[in-house]
Amino acid sequence: MTAVTTTTFKGQRTNRLPAEVTSFIGRRHEVAEVKRLLAASRTVTLTGVGGVGKTRLALRVAQKLRRAFRDGVWLAELATLHQPGLLAETVVEALQIRGHTAPPIDVLTGHLHDKHALLILDNCEHLVHECAVLAETLLRAAPDLRILATSRQALGIPSEQAMPVPPLHLPDGHTPRPSLATLAQTDAVRLFTERARAVLPTFALTEDNREVIARIVRRLDGLPLGIELAAVRLRALSAQQLLDRLDDRFRLLNAGSRAELPRHQTLRALIDWSYALCSDEERLLWERASAFAGGLDLEAAETICSGRGIDRHDIVHLVIGLVDKSVLIREDHPCGLRYRMLDTLSAYGRERLAASGQQDWLRERHAGYYRDLAARARADLFGPRQVHWLTRLHLEHANLRTALEQSYTGPDGARAGLTMATDLLYHWTTSYYPAEGRRWLQQGLAACDVPDDVRACALWAGGWLAIIQADEPAATTMLHDSRRAGERLHDQHVLGYVALFSGMIAMKEGRTAEAITLYEQALARHQAFGDPGGTALSLIRLTLAYSHAGDTPSAVAAGERCLALCESHHESWHRAYAMMALGIQAWRQGDLCRATDLQHKALTVTRSLGDYLGIGITVEVLAWIAATQRRHQRAARLLGILQTVWASAGAPLSGYGHLAGHHDACEQNTRQALGEDAYSAAVRRGARMPLDEALAYILQEEPLTGRGKGRQRLDRLTRRESEIAHLVARGLTNKEIAACLVISQRTAEGHIEHILTKLGFSSRSQIAAWAGEQARTQDRPAAGR
Repeated sequence: MTAVTTTTFKGQRTNRLPAEVTSFIGRRHEVAEVKRLLAASRTVTLTGVGGVGKTRLALRVAQKLRRAFRDGVWLAELATLHQPGLLAETVVEALQIRGHTAPPIDVLTGHLHDKHALLILDNCEHLVHECAVLAETLLRAAPDLRILATSRQALGIPSEQAMPVPPLHLPDGHTPRPSLATLAQTDAVRLFTERARAVLPTFALTEDNREVIARIVRRLDGLPLGIELAAVRLRALSAQQLLDRLDDRFRLLNAGSRAELPRHQTLRALIDWSYALCSDEERLLWERASAFAGGLDLEAAETICSGRGIDRHDIVHLVIGLVDKSVLIREDHPCGLRYRMLDTLSAYGRERLAASGQQDWLRERHAGYYRDLAARARADLFGPRQVHWLTRLHLEHANLRTALEQSYTGPDGARAGLTMATDLLYHWTTSYYPAEGRRWLQQGLAACDVPDDVRACALWAGGWLAIIQADEPAATTMLHDSRRAGERLHDQHVLGYVALFSGMIAMKEGRTAEAITLYEQALARHQAFGDPGGTALSLIRLTLAYSHAGDTPSAVAAGERCLALCESHHESWHRAYAMMALGIQAWRQGDLCRATDLQHKALTVTRSLGDYLGIGITVEVLAWIAATQRRHQRAARLLGILQTVWASAGAPLSGYGHLAGHHDACEQNTRQALGEDAYSAAVRRGARMPLDEALAYILQEEPLTGRGKGRQRLDRLTRRESEIAHLVARGLTNKEIAACLVISQRTAEGHIEHILTKLGFSSRSQIAAWAGEQARTQDRPAAGR
């Protein structure tokens, strides 16, 4: 190593970090994680899309660590550096080294070789190769040096730990409405509120504007830069006016702080910078990936985005490149790996796609792929891959919706859209989309009046959805038209489903004997046609009808036949409903233990699929069982939970109207046993419970228990949070926790952040140690036993 003589200004502070001029919001978990990584690795690179707050996070970490580095914490700002050859010289200047004549790289290695310091290389993405070479050279020469880099792409050196910086935590748009206080503590809302107050001192988050503010920060993906630019607009716009104009966000959010770099002053300039860093093929894939809604997987990218300048075999490498550049975000799901693009980047890509003239071509390829996906799912639905398909369709819902819109207006005409909407029938019924599914079917039926098999199937499918929505008159009309078409076509498949759903209407109207006859006709036709799904549905309904008629042997026989059929095909969803039906029969017979066990098993399946209808009917039966056992507090709370479930499903006892009398009797008996005030209070407690917590309560999933201060802390956790604390203690990653609990990885991360907040911790290791101690405390006998 060449000895180099250098000097610094006398009396100069060794921590050259800019002061924070605005408040730092949230990021406690990220700060703790970066500190942990720096303790274990010599290089940590914060990656993420532009505007996500990488620089602010790096500076906050550096401020907290400044006393840990005796030779200082130094910031080298590289955003304005466009000549790679000046990189080492720029770092020399950042370190305040003066009086040198040797080459800059020799100056740096000579100056740092014995220093215990932290060097921040900020905004490396346009100089990734040069920064990687510099970092590797400095780390080899200076054993006590640590480097913290920020970049939209990792440096790719051996000593590096890359940490993706996520957007700020957002309000969940799918869970019941949180309290105003809870919403106000969400990081994205906090940032918007504080920045809004800076320009409008009277601004406050209120019950009147809470939904608008939540929608604004969600539309901006939780990007700090976008939120700050939007908040400034409250000088001239109301919150609602701001939200209404976010479709044109690049024009609206066009002026930030004049003190910022030009590319940080507008949202468009920020994204232009990311776009310029991509290769021509990566830009093409960015544009084409923007046509997806809600994410995509590799198979979809290869099928839809290839051609016209991109070879199919190159897609995987281009996806890797866009993930590296923080344009695509990798997400792990139980049914496979997916990629998501922030809506801000997607909107930018759609503008570019429209300007390229390839929008129509890509839209039709997208629609064709998802029509084929729906058909494949429908053909493979009764079997071992059923949960996989239903989970995948749920994840693809936004893409399915986009494909349906295109199919109804595309060159294949309404028939293609009507076929797809019918193929998605189980998607509509096992999720909370029956109303939407019915609208898609009605749109196709109105535009496609040819009396063929496509229309005949769409009619009985629409009839089923109408029954779920308790619209029996509309269902009767559609089933009548479907029957006429089926008879004209001599289509036993169609006639089997018409008989099945006609039996459901008869059952609701109290014509039990007629319903049994219709169900038996449906069963015979489905068996003759070789349709196991129709056969299973017919057997489930026969179980319920025989039970209602008091024919116990026939009810049990039909239910057991259905279970055997499902088990032979390794099928789950119909099996869950068969267990539910057999559980009702067991309850009627007074076998409450078996009835409860069957409902719990059924609920486990429907819960994993997010099937609100299935969840609702099993919770109904469990409420009746609790009332029969005179557990009236539990019964009342279950009735409160049902209010939330049936509201999500679309109608109380959807498709099971003949059981309404049991619900009424349960409610009346429970109210009488508890008294009006206690009954109402218990119902309210159930109705206020988040669904995850409610289902854990129903399945008797009790939280960890402990004593003393640990117990008090644990009592502040929800049951789901306690469950996740257990899994953290077992060493599971966020991905593994998500797969175990059948939730998204982002949801798991949100729960862990809440746990850290409630317990006052800053790392997963603290959660693990604490949860382990609680478990050990629980296992130890109490004093005096």
